[in-house]
Amino acid sequence: MNIIVFGATGDIGSRIVSEALQRGHKVTAVTRNEAAFSKLPDGVKPVAANLSDADKVASVMAGHDLAITALRPPTGEEAQLPVLTQAVVQGAAHHQMRVLIVGGAARLMIPGTDGETVLNTEGFLPASAVEIARACQVQYEQCLASQDVIWSYLSPAAMIAPGTRTGQYTLGTDTLVTDSDGQSRISMEDFAVAMLDEAETPKHLQQAFTVGYGT
Repeated sequence: MNIIVFGATGDIGSRIVSEALQRGHKVTAVTRNEAAFSKLPDGVKPVAANLSDADKVASVMAGHDLAITALRPPTGEEAQLPVLTQAVVQGAAHHQMRVLIVGGAARLMIPGTDGETVLNTEGFLPASAVEIARACQVQYEQCLASQDVIWSYLSPAAMIAPGTRTGQYTLGTDTLVTDSDGQSRISMEDFAVAMLDEAETPKHLQQAFTVGYGT
């Protein structure tokens, strides 16, 4: 496939790019500016684009089979996440292209509770993560309202960090996936595996899902 990745130099986006390249896909990597091109691996097509320019976004998406957005605004600009995501979703709708979204865990219910979610459970999130969690919730709700594009929204486990690519993970839908110790976690590398598996074999069209290391 010919895949375009937004947020291609971020922690998760860079791993998605690497996973796609390892699988033999053609990858266009979109960054904020050309200064970030040096962070990209060999074999990608680099493109700089301002995502506030809807026409530019649609233009760079032309000719691709699939879009993946792994956007994460800097601290203090979290509210821009749904705005930037919507620009990519609209571009995908214009080209009748599937779009896969790196979402947040905010929407996920906590096992053993009466429907409490990561976002609305007091004390579950550190204070530093609350604003991005709120932005991710808005991002998810925007996806639910997007009827003119085929999207898939992938939420990580409660803890996602750099780690090992095992190629193993457990799928979930609206509840945190936990292991035998009750921990909800996934490596960024295996999160990228799950995203590319969905890209190659769609199972969650216009649906949200999650991954973690389960029992």
